[in-house]
Amino acid sequence: MAEFNQAGWKADLERRTTGAVEALKNDLGGLRTGRASTTLLDPVTVEVYGSAMPLSQLATVTVPEPRMLSVQIWDKSNVTPVEKAIRSAGLGLNPITDGQTLRLPIPDMTEERRKEMAKLASSYAEKAKIAARNVRRDGMDALKAAEKKGQISQDEQKRMEAEVQKITDKAITDIDSVTAAKEKEILGK
Repeated sequence: MAEFNQAGWKADLERRTTGAVEALKNDLGGLRTGRASTTLLDPVTVEVYGSAMPLSQLATVTVPEPRMLSVQIWDKSNVTPVEKAIRSAGLGLNPITDGQTLRLPIPDMTEERRKEMAKLASSYAEKAKIAARNVRRDGMDALKAAEKKGQISQDEQKRMEAEVQKITDKAITDIDSVTAAKEKEILGK
């Protein structure tokens, strides 16, 4: 029977809840806000060399001005596939080709589109909260099992359950603040 590792158990819970928050930040980074951001093109994959590759492995993305992205493609033969991938990514961007550089003007977002993006941000946040709650459930189950096996006392179990709840509450608070900031950025308030 494996001994219950209190320190490792708590570190694992914190790592997993932090992972849920980081995954949310990554998801939100790809949402369009009306301002140019290099993370906007993170989800774009390009069909080249017989496989799908992330744009970041084929080009350098920069923000030369607030409403413009510049994509400097390293290999001249990849210009057309990169342009096609950006057009078909559903980001509403139309590249302007200039040699091995693509200029991407960021169009103004309609109020309706802003609301859609804010709704999408909320759905990402809900997924992150579910992930954090699943971590809490796993932690509580581990504590109950450890108490049942006699590895920890009932008092320790209660104290540690409070710690699990504290870790979860912090993760939920972080998720809410990250989402609120992104929604504010999207809605331009």
